[in-house]
Amino acid sequence: MKQPDSDDQFYNNVKLFTALEKLNKGLKVIRDLAASTSWPTPVIPMATQSDGTDGFWPKGFSSGAVGAAIKYTGRKDLMLLTTDAAGSAAALFTTNLCCAAPVLLSRQHLLGSSSSMRAIVCNSGNANAATGVQGMDDARAMAQAVARELSIKPEEVLVASTGVIGQLLPMDNVLAGIAELPSSLQQNSVIETARAIMTTDTFPKFFTLDVRLSKGTVRLSGIAKGSGMICPNMATMLAFIATDATIAPALLQEALRHANSSSFNAITVDGDTSTNDMVAILASGTGASIEAGSDDYRVFAEALESLMTFLAKLIVIDGEGATKLVEVTVVGAADDRDAELAARTIAQSSLVKTAIHGEDANWGRVVAAAGRSGAVFNQDELELSFNDLIVLKPCFIADFSEEAAAEIMAKSSYSITLRLGSGPGRARIWTCDLSKEYVDINGSYRS
Repeated sequence: MKQPDSDDQFYNNVKLFTALEKLNKGLKVIRDLAASTSWPTPVIPMATQSDGTDGFWPKGFSSGAVGAAIKYTGRKDLMLLTTDAAGSAAALFTTNLCCAAPVLLSRQHLLGSSSSMRAIVCNSGNANAATGVQGMDDARAMAQAVARELSIKPEEVLVASTGVIGQLLPMDNVLAGIAELPSSLQQNSVIETARAIMTTDTFPKFFTLDVRLSKGTVRLSGIAKGSGMICPNMATMLAFIATDATIAPALLQEALRHANSSSFNAITVDGDTSTNDMVAILASGTGASIEAGSDDYRVFAEALESLMTFLAKLIVIDGEGATKLVEVTVVGAADDRDAELAARTIAQSSLVKTAIHGEDANWGRVVAAAGRSGAVFNQDELELSFNDLIVLKPCFIADFSEEAAAEIMAKSSYSITLRLGSGPGRARIWTCDLSKEYVDINGSYRS
């Protein structure tokens, strides 16, 4: 008969093996996606062999994570990202009116300290959403505790949470964990930090870029989490980005907003916008300076968009129960707005997503979704393709090889392109399939 300590060791070994499996899965996904990504010319992506443990963060940044038993024991669920020098900050938050206390608090802090932000603290397992006055007090307590540990001001801390809605944080555990965070900080590795913000994610999501500017090279490094409750209306997930660039807060906010519109705001998993969405970037100001209207700003903004798009795709690939990444593109619309209406409706359609999962080239579901999207077009001009295979020609001529279509849809990644007409409008949304596993995961999320 096993002794209790043997049982503990057995279960710890199982958890360690599971964590290693998730990391290895994530590394393969990250490397495969990086290899298939067309990076801007001035960008040097993270080395193929990198595993996120060698000089990941820009100089002056460090991160760490601890286990605070917020929902589960035996896993890291509290993280801290901090910079040695007070610098610029920018962030975007959920547009969900039922937003979480950390969102409300971080909005306030950003307004007052966008030029002197020093840290981001985040917990998983509990969203601290729909928690009223006590939730706000708890979010403030988190910022105050981090400020004490780092000898900075509470308003120089952004707070984020992710997990179950409608439950109060176990603050004794959280505050005890925050006291341990400084001893976990390191500049080189991102693995534990990225793991600590995971909920139903199946692998940690991270990437880093070096960006060549006229005055030197700066680094952009980021982590993200997201798997379910993913529908673009800001970011519908969490993402934290660090750079050593010197850039004014307003200009950084402009770059972030622009990059977000074509990255995190262009993904969907299940059509649900979270209460806790947040994407934030800290710029330490220890590297090359970037001025408005300069070529360096253009290069930096393009690199930021590339990094955020990469992280956004990782979220869709890791969508709850997902097996496929599909790029939905609409072209030929009257304008970009109409194109986005059609693309977003197609990408979020449960019928389209289940057809993707079943590898059924059911083109009728795609055009039906476009038809109810609010976009204006002439249905006789519609043309639909899966990759390069045209499955629907104008005037509803569907003369295509079902076998060729099935071969495309069996792939883990492919594109669906719908031409509405001959207008200049176009839009692109990334989505995934909808499987039985999604129901299984969300049918018991609180347990």
